[in-house]
Amino acid sequence: MELNNINDAFDRVSKKQKMSFTKTQDVIDSIGQEIELALRKLVDGSGVDQKAVIAELNAKLNEIGPANQLAGTQKELNPAVNKYGKAFEKQFHPDIAKAYREVEFDGHVINMIIASHFYRQGLFELGDCFVREANEPDAASLKVPFVEMYQILEQLKAGNLQPALAWASVHRDELLQKGSSLEFKLHRLRFLQIVQGGSRNDALQYARSFFALFASQHMAEIQKLMACLLWVDRLEVSPYSDLFSNSHWDALGLELIQECCSLLGQSYESPLQVTISAGGQALPTLLKLANVMALKRQEWHNMKQLPVEIELDREFQFHSIFACPVSRDQSTDDNPPMLMQCGHVLCKQSIAKLSKGNSRTFKCPYCPNETTVANCKQLYF
Repeated sequence: MELNNINDAFDRVSKKQKMSFTKTQDVIDSIGQEIELALRKLVDGSGVDQKAVIAELNAKLNEIGPANQLAGTQKELNPAVNKYGKAFEKQFHPDIAKAYREVEFDGHVINMIIASHFYRQGLFELGDCFVREANEPDAASLKVPFVEMYQILEQLKAGNLQPALAWASVHRDELLQKGSSLEFKLHRLRFLQIVQGGSRNDALQYARSFFALFASQHMAEIQKLMACLLWVDRLEVSPYSDLFSNSHWDALGLELIQECCSLLGQSYESPLQVTISAGGQALPTLLKLANVMALKRQEWHNMKQLPVEIELDREFQFHSIFACPVSRDQSTDDNPPMLMQCGHVLCKQSIAKLSKGNSRTFKCPYCPNETTVANCKQLYF
């Protein structure tokens, strides 16, 4: 959800609170110092007039005026706190059900999506429980490939590269066809593991056995790995110490997940998680739309297309989509985007309306240039 307003209000409250705390602490410190000074005079001084010391202390406390100073800081803080509360209530609408639309979904498909989400997250027991309770025995087949993937990942986290290397070897042709260097990276990590163990001869033998297959594509990296052998006894101070960082193991684990999902025809991220995240980001706009249409006594549940464009972050944009700046409609195969001579782009139907049915020249709505339908070119995304 859009939280910029709340973040700004919180920053203002936080700044006011820090100023209030600092001023309050200064007042308390000043009062403490005056009281300690008066106590020392009363304890250490002989023949000291106690009434005079107390009267002097009262005068200094009145001069400091703690009540007035603290009241001033509270007057500055309270309005900021009130504005923050209002901004919070404004952003978090309590009735999100207004954004709900009645849509007919295939229950079987929804169950398969949920089961797949649990399995791809490694939540196998939860997935099995869901499959049983949803009475979807076919969904159990979704579990098998992800079980293998997580078994390989567990071994990888334990420092055992053999299962991952075996998987990469079996799928070598598919990985090479995709342009993936996963198998080489696994062999590189195994080579560095041997080097880190201090066995120069074993590392050299491993390189001779496995690096030849990747020499044409990774010669520069292989040469760098060979240079590591000169620093076996002092790797921590070598120019290649960064190669032994644990971050390479984490990065390789993520790449392994990506390649496994890709070969399974699955996306790296769970479609269910992406859909829910995108829906959460779109929720404020949908709620505002529902409220506006309710005030106009219009029913938006029956609309086939939303009257406004919902902007999502780039992480949720998977396809190129063009919305005509004139009609606000998204382009389709029947209504494709058209490039005019001036460089501006409109949908085909908008151009047809401007040209009065392709019969005359028309002026671009964004610049003084004129053109004809014949001079417009269709764009392909």
